[in-house]
Amino acid sequence: MFTCTATIDPDFVIAPVPRRLFGSFVEHMGRAVYGGIFEPGHPEADADGIRLDVVKLTRELGVTAVRYPGGNFVSSYRWEDGVGPVAERPTRLDLAWRSIETNAFGLNEFMNWARQADVEPIMAVNLGTRGVEDACNLLEYANFPGGTRWSDLRVAHGVREPHAVKMWCLGNEMDGPWQVGHKTATEYGRLAAVTGEAMRRIDPGIELVACGSSNDRMPTFGSWEAQVLDEAYDVVDYISLHAYFEERDGDRTGFLASAHAMDQFIDGVVATCDHIGAKRRSRRKLKLSFDEWNLWYESRFAGQENLSWARAPRLIEDEYTVEDAVVLGNLLMSLLRHSDRVTTACLAQLVNVIAPIRSESDSVAWRQTIFFPFALTARHARGDVLRVEPVAPTLHSRTLGDVPAVDVAATRDPETGELSVFAVNRDETQPAALRLRLAGAGAATVAEHLVLGGADLLATNSEQVPDRVVPRSSTGHQLDGDRLTVELPPVSWSLIRTTGRPAGA
Repeated sequence: MFTCTATIDPDFVIAPVPRRLFGSFVEHMGRAVYGGIFEPGHPEADADGIRLDVVKLTRELGVTAVRYPGGNFVSSYRWEDGVGPVAERPTRLDLAWRSIETNAFGLNEFMNWARQADVEPIMAVNLGTRGVEDACNLLEYANFPGGTRWSDLRVAHGVREPHAVKMWCLGNEMDGPWQVGHKTATEYGRLAAVTGEAMRRIDPGIELVACGSSNDRMPTFGSWEAQVLDEAYDVVDYISLHAYFEERDGDRTGFLASAHAMDQFIDGVVATCDHIGAKRRSRRKLKLSFDEWNLWYESRFAGQENLSWARAPRLIEDEYTVEDAVVLGNLLMSLLRHSDRVTTACLAQLVNVIAPIRSESDSVAWRQTIFFPFALTARHARGDVLRVEPVAPTLHSRTLGDVPAVDVAATRDPETGELSVFAVNRDETQPAALRLRLAGAGAATVAEHLVLGGADLLATNSEQVPDRVVPRSSTGHQLDGDRLTVELPPVSWSLIRTTGRPAGA
């Protein structure tokens, strides 16, 4: 066993925990919509075709916001195809995923689902094949009270009250050559700026997200952000980040340290945003929207160009292991410690497609392994994110260099005094003794200690055995005054909650 140390002090606050940090993503891709959140005739479906078992698990997962309808799908999407009487809606080709889109589920169905799931809708507009006018028409349909062509059409479709969507994504991954209508940075930045300006004339209170790089391996990463923001800095409120992680080049240590890579990605985008802000002598600090992130075995995907035309085909329905859950829990820790700038994040996706929730037509939906660290973090990361700088040995990774063997993040609710500590041991063979000094903890007690990992790292949940993997309670901790020692098994994610004194008590 090796030792690592850290101090947790309630005076060292990074930022309040952002509500939107626990967002997710529903795209018209594979079985995410059809056979996922929407399946008329299923025993768990309501009269509108909404699968209530998926709604129940979405609530349990703690999702606070959902981005829709894409993703690559949005870049050739005609939103008006998905409103009005279903029988009159056209069937179209989805150019992104080579799928047959029936449009049986569209904007108003999604808003109905969002209300049932108690999530905030985040909408994306098509800046691939369409542009300013279409984005304004969609916003008018969704948000304007009435008395105009598009708002009255919404009312005619049976939706009297506006949807009042607050957050809008100006396109999706517009730097990617796989994207329908992809653009240069200058072309996209100018289009995003004029589209955002026009949309704000309709609804000045909306928040706008510009497309950042599709990932940090893009050859234009950094320069893309700088050029886009040169055009749109004064218009947008956020720039987006997308990242998917998997083991690469046989580097398991690097995979286990994916959160280290996420830290570097975020820090690079923050530096670029602040560089452009300084150039413009602006007092604004742009926020970051990490609106696509997850683990994805992308190397197993045949590629969009190799797909056959089909309705709601099975696409990238990855099955996640215990090890994957450890890595995902660590990625959430990275998002937490950047909560002063990353205030929106969307786990991509919600159901079936690289998702924490799986469903089939002949069974009730179930939880994948990655469901648990997300749900527990969403439930217990409350109040303020605290700055924690653990001192730990390093491990060597071929892709990332030296990385800390242990990672720690913490939040504290000032109203209740409850402290939540999230810890990951990345070492593949050795347990770690995490020694924490809890400054100002008073008469703290350990309320809960849960662990994922440490054994059966390749175990998964399935339709046949949906509860094989669940977090387990641990007694591997000792609290002596303000000193808390926690045993972290090899390759594990842990949550330790302590009670304490609220602020001012």
